[in-house]
Amino acid sequence: MKIVIGGQMGKEEIKDLIVTTMGTECEVAIRDDVAAAMDVKSRNADLYLGACMTGGGGALAMAIAILGYGACMTVSDADENAIRDALKSGKKAFGFTPSMSRTVVPVIVRLAKDAVKN
Repeated sequence: MKIVIGGQMGKEEIKDLIVTTMGTECEVAIRDDVAAAMDVKSRNADLYLGACMTGGGGALAMAIAILGYGACMTVSDADENAIRDALKSGKKAFGFTPSMSRTVVPVIVRLAKDAVKN
């Protein structure tokens, strides 16, 4: 699985959280927003994660423009059922606030890994 990190804030922290959660089970790249969203659109990446102060503005603006609103979700808590349902429905880009990174990133990547397997 390949995860790209866009958004405006906390990119290194997000990367560290992904690596801590997934180890060598995935490839992680920090990109600018447009390149990250294009990687997902062209299937060069499986998942886009990004953070900004609202979780839905700078974190997801380019992902929404490139992938479409239906492929994106602002995550406000680590509700596993909501995230699992979002992944099942085809969501590939997730935005959140930096203060939520430690809570939501491990849940999103773990569930995404399971979704990619199935």
